[in-house]
Amino acid sequence: MQDPAQWFGGAPRVMFVHAHPDDESISTGGTLAALASAGREPLLVTLTRGERGEVVPGPFAHLAGTDALAPHRQAELAAALFMLGVERHAFLGVEPARAEGLTPVIYEDSGMVWGADGRAEAAADATADALTRAPAVEALNDLLAAAHGAGARAVVSYDTGGGYGHPDHVFAHRLARAVAHALGLPFWEIVSDPSALNSAQGDPAVETHDISPWFDRKVAALRSHVTQLTVEDDEMVHVGGQRERIERSEAFRLCPSPAASSEPSE
Repeated sequence: MQDPAQWFGGAPRVMFVHAHPDDESISTGGTLAALASAGREPLLVTLTRGERGEVVPGPFAHLAGTDALAPHRQAELAAALFMLGVERHAFLGVEPARAEGLTPVIYEDSGMVWGADGRAEAAADATADALTRAPAVEALNDLLAAAHGAGARAVVSYDTGGGYGHPDHVFAHRLARAVAHALGLPFWEIVSDPSALNSAQGDPAVETHDISPWFDRKVAALRSHVTQLTVEDDEMVHVGGQRERIERSEAFRLCPSPAASSEPSE
């Protein structure tokens, strides 16, 4: 499907919910750039500022574990969104992604550890201000305010496992899907695993976007996140040294609403 105006069922405005700066470019950068270029004005809500992220070895390594990392990653995100052409962005807890009448709040990165199975797990030392320790109703109302205020007509976020298991990604899925259900909006989960992407071919619930015309924008956005990854030819090298191919397609699966999936069959 080549016309971005027809993506996500032709929804005039799509809200993307991501956990940390850089997530938006890695898994949805091409789609965001395409929607923006088509005048669809996508909204990106970032839940944290990536305060506990690791840092790529090099000139910014000294930022790891310091209070200076968060504002640096905010600047990286601003540069990435400029490259993608995305103008509508908010951090959860701050207007316009803050429930009416509440003072602004910062939801912090919850941190993670790598489990024995190679997937991320919750860190035992998450702070009191961590996203995953925030009152769920408060965070939910913040995201509801963002979706309602932006006139969102569809919501995109991670799958139930958060892509690779990071607790903030799992929280993002739950929050985004709950908001979609509350507002009666379609919820699309990101198909990020290459093997899952291949098996999704032919699935009527999956949209695969050819983002080749916007590939250069995606790469430019990825290069903006200099503390988190390095771009080498057609690959990105993550902070932990993992290599990942920069794909020219991005896929999304339309999920049934909880009400529909719970209805008994006749």
